[in-house]
Amino acid sequence: MRWNWLLALALLGSLMITAPNAHAVEEPRWTLAFRDGPFEVRDYARTVVAETSVAGDRGAAINQGFRRLARYIFGGNEPAREIAMTAPVAQQPAGQRITMTAPVAQTPADAGWVVTFYMPPGSTLQNMPRPLDDAVLLREQPPRRVAVIRFSGLATQNNLSRHVEELRRRIESRGDVALGPVVYAFYDPPWTLPWARRNEVMIELSVPR
Repeated sequence: MRWNWLLALALLGSLMITAPNAHAVEEPRWTLAFRDGPFEVRDYARTVVAETSVAGDRGAAINQGFRRLARYIFGGNEPAREIAMTAPVAQQPAGQRITMTAPVAQTPADAGWVVTFYMPPGSTLQNMPRPLDDAVLLREQPPRRVAVIRFSGLATQNNLSRHVEELRRRIESRGDVALGPVVYAFYDPPWTLPWARRNEVMIELSVPR
């Protein structure tokens, strides 16, 4: 299982190192609404995502989900077309309203996890190839506002939880209203040195009308 996980992440890593640098991989389009140090509020554009639901704990779920989605973008589709990888990969709990985009992202729930790949900017449901695996679903995420804390280091549960607490404090201090579950987002291959890694925790916000 561990070896399969490393091989799956190597697919992402190989794409990243063929670019001028690891962060040359495209991300979903967003504009900055607010920034204070590592805390940001972003407005994301409409985005097409491929996602899959996986049971189990966080590590096992992102392992299985990543491999399933990687097969889809590397030709496991009709008509066997390769799709450019974007960053991050995202994960959030299943059984809750799904709203987030960006990274490899992740969130916990009794029903399992939803693991998400973001399709290249400009993608539409009409021009995406059909997944051969029925467990891979394509969906269009509407425009949304998202609060984000960016941090480096290893994605241990303690590190993630500490930054989730900080993110919730920042949201509360601004008087914003959180809508969705927390999403964990990971941008780098596993061999990236801890201090060079980009991790994010994210929560969708209600937009005042």
